[in-house]
Amino acid sequence: MTDSNQAKLKARLSRKAYEVTQNKATEAPFSGAFVNHHEDGMYNCVVCGQQLFASDAKFDSHSGWPSFDQALPDTTKLVMDTSHGMQRTEVVCSNCGSHLGHAFDDGPSETTGQRLCINSCALDFEEKPKNS
Repeated sequence: MTDSNQAKLKARLSRKAYEVTQNKATEAPFSGAFVNHHEDGMYNCVVCGQQLFASDAKFDSHSGWPSFDQALPDTTKLVMDTSHGMQRTEVVCSNCGSHLGHAFDDGPSETTGQRLCINSCALDFEEKPKNS
């Protein structure tokens, strides 16, 4: 990304969203807008707008971050993360490469077994129309 595009992105996003999506920071647990969010709709990447998670894939993991048992097909990539002396699996947007959070194999779904632990500030929400 060019310096000009980085500057535009930095101006458009909140400081926390920029740090999380571009520098792989993590928001404090239980601080994000979508931790206790229960509306029907779609969670999108705050950087590029790509749809990532349907609201029916969200569950309460009691971890302090929004958690999903699956992403929409081909919208995220899982990448090995060895930062901070740990071995984890990073979740990134497949379209723009922004850091979203981390994946763990302790989810409640027998289908996926995953807990995609995502930073609220890396997401936007598009509410499902009421008459749909």
